[in-house]
Amino acid sequence: MGGGQALQQLLFFALLVLGLYLLAIRPQRARARALAEVRASLAPGRRVVTTAGIHATVSSVEEGLVVLEVAPGVLVRFADAAVVRVLDSPDVVDSAPDDGPPRSGA
Repeated sequence: MGGGQALQQLLFFALLVLGLYLLAIRPQRARARALAEVRASLAPGRRVVTTAGIHATVSSVEEGLVVLEVAPGVLVRFADAAVVRVLDSPDVVDSAPDDGPPRSGA
């Protein structure tokens, strides 16, 4: 009987380790891979969001640093790890939504 109980405990421990991997380690690796892709895509002209929620345009990229323009003429240096999301491609220009053709009359 003692051998069966030891096997159950070993199986339980193995399932616990597998659960930890599936719930914690694997998703963290996916997030790290996604952030590495964001950092690799940093280029002047790209619109980004930082960990602090600041929306800015990339002015230049240096080793480990990115210079962001947060307002016209206002440049701020951030660690490249502070950029968490790229909003658009460099050739897309922000514009107001088009409400369709102009209406005649009223």
